[in-house]
Amino acid sequence: MDAIENIIKQEPKSSLKHFKKGDIIQFSKSTNAQAFYVKKGLLRSYISDSDGKEHIYMFAPEGWIIGDIEAIGYEQETELIIDCLEDSEVIVFDKHGLFNQRLDKQQLIENVGLLTRRVGRLQRRVLMLMGAPAADRYKYFLKIYPDLNNRIPQKMIASYLGIAPQTLSTIRGKIARH
Repeated sequence: MDAIENIIKQEPKSSLKHFKKGDIIQFSKSTNAQAFYVKKGLLRSYISDSDGKEHIYMFAPEGWIIGDIEAIGYEQETELIIDCLEDSEVIVFDKHGLFNQRLDKQQLIENVGLLTRRVGRLQRRVLMLMGAPAADRYKYFLKIYPDLNNRIPQKMIASYLGIAPQTLSTIRGKIARH
């Protein structure tokens, strides 16, 4: 039994929900922060700046967990907006369902391994945003999300990479020619 199945079994407050493409499942400034395990579909988390421009934090395809971790862990209002990019089947957890589990040693080791990989990827992404060329950021996106390139609109990928959609189009063209 994997860690997610264990949480579902032990946590009566977790629930399976179905959402439609475009549904917002967490709003900014919510006091009810939750985490979402994607069984089917695709979610994204983002913020909107004062001009209404979206800045994408992450995508969550099947098998990923997404949530505003700071809000969940420290009982703060959420900052991240989470919506569905596709019709999605999602297991919803509250704070207690994620942090108050009685996991055996093997499950703890697996969870630490997953967490370490995700934190490592986030660290790499931040470092790349600080100094890597846009083409390298796009190649890293393809490595992290190998199956999402055709499931996500170009403008959202560009937002995630911190570049203009035209720049992404140019990069894609150069990669296709090589």
